[in-house]
Amino acid sequence: MRDYDEITAFLGEWGPFQKMIFFLLSVSIFPNGFCGMSIIFVADIPEHRCLIPGNLNLSEAWLNRTIPLEQERGKLQHSQCRRYRLDVIRNLSATFADPDSINMSEVEQEPCLDGWEYSKDQYISTIVSEWDLVCNNNWKIPFSMSTFYMGILVGSFISGQLSDRFGRKVVMFGTLAVQTAFGLIQAFSPNWEVFCILNFIVGLGAISNYVAAFVLGSEMIGKSMRVLYCTLGIGISFALGYMFLPFVAYFIRSWWMLLLILSLTGLLYIPFWWFIPESPRWLLLKGRVQEAEAILRHAAKKNGVTPPEVLFNDLELEDMKTKSKQSYAIIHLFKTRNIQAITFINVLIWMILSFGYYGLSLNTTNLHGDDYLNCFFLAAIEVPASVTAWLFLRSFSRRFSISTTIFLGGSVLFFIQLIPSNLSIVTTLLVTLAKFGVAAAFTMIYIYSAELYPTAVRNMGVGTSSTASRFGSIISPYIFYLETIDQMQKMKRFKCRRNHENQDHYYENGTTRENIVVFSKKEDV
Repeated sequence: MRDYDEITAFLGEWGPFQKMIFFLLSVSIFPNGFCGMSIIFVADIPEHRCLIPGNLNLSEAWLNRTIPLEQERGKLQHSQCRRYRLDVIRNLSATFADPDSINMSEVEQEPCLDGWEYSKDQYISTIVSEWDLVCNNNWKIPFSMSTFYMGILVGSFISGQLSDRFGRKVVMFGTLAVQTAFGLIQAFSPNWEVFCILNFIVGLGAISNYVAAFVLGSEMIGKSMRVLYCTLGIGISFALGYMFLPFVAYFIRSWWMLLLILSLTGLLYIPFWWFIPESPRWLLLKGRVQEAEAILRHAAKKNGVTPPEVLFNDLELEDMKTKSKQSYAIIHLFKTRNIQAITFINVLIWMILSFGYYGLSLNTTNLHGDDYLNCFFLAAIEVPASVTAWLFLRSFSRRFSISTTIFLGGSVLFFIQLIPSNLSIVTTLLVTLAKFGVAAAFTMIYIYSAELYPTAVRNMGVGTSSTASRFGSIISPYIFYLETIDQMQKMKRFKCRRNHENQDHYYENGTTRENIVVFSKKEDV
């Protein structure tokens, strides 16, 4: 009994038809490269400080002292979340012309009650400046990023079922339309809550489009070229889309306009509908034999080969349908000790790779140097990573290839901790090298996981591992949020230490605490 690959062997492995499908499906992955990463610039945090109303009639000297100084990353700078009480400042300015004559550290502080003013040196606007996602609301920034990956998590569950029911082509173009349409709507989000909901839907569409293109290509491209498609085809197209992001973001500094321009690129894929056919394999499983036969005969004509008069016999069609109807529960991934070990290790590796990959990518704006160049380099490094993955899979064992690249990424990240803070350029170079290792491993893990599982549970095993990886990507935005929390704790410790030092200085000069704090009471001034 011949299988599908044997039946379609007359087409050849790498004819004009397969080359066209390879190119078009690879190009369809291009928007996925910038879709999830656009949040790097859309949700970046501009320099900001408390807004001081213009009706206080303060002198220039007093205006410059309304914001307390705090230590951040080893440097003294104006607080981003606190200011001195304005009623106290107004009363003090009426009594003392020179603010240097006052111990400002003892003046009572208050939060930014009038909002914030944001620097426009780098951005016209981001969602942070649009909806004041700073200080007590800074938790909303990583959550905004996580909603996209929550959408990917849900999309990972349903994309396979949708493509099995409605067809690879319909789902690929349908979810690409969802990704494009809701991306356009997201650019006009009226508030943060709506932005997050739309970000979730965009993520759902992005992964569904990616999975459908991955499956469609695997089913229509010759067996010997599938590794090439999964590594170089998909990998490089994704990297090119990722590299496209900083180029556009450099010229468009407004978050909503950036989303609008990036989403409009989805309209360029409309003509692809007439060039990419449905998967003949799926059509045969659904009993649509004539449609499948027409596509294969068209492919044969394009490749310049003569197809056999009878492509399929009834027994072969019945055998394919029978195999497609066989279903297995997720419990089958844990039935034997061998499958248990494969599943556990796969889930762990997928989560670690996803956590590391997106953690490094989303942390771009915290690196030393220009944000746009850093983003471009972290994207460009994925091209040699994809090439390396392809070469490793051709030349070495799967286990050696995966282990080597994961070890490279992990060891480099470990040694970054040993680099002195003044060598920030070295740190950025090491981050790029770590990204190379993680991206290469991420490219190979799809193929390796598929080969580890038996045919009967292969789709379920890869799907379970892929779903587990989404939890890693959901957590990844909180990596650099931990740094924010750490900086806040350091600021508090610095403030307490400075207050104690000032108190000791005044006590030594015979000044009581009551003499100091009296200036913070309006009626005493």
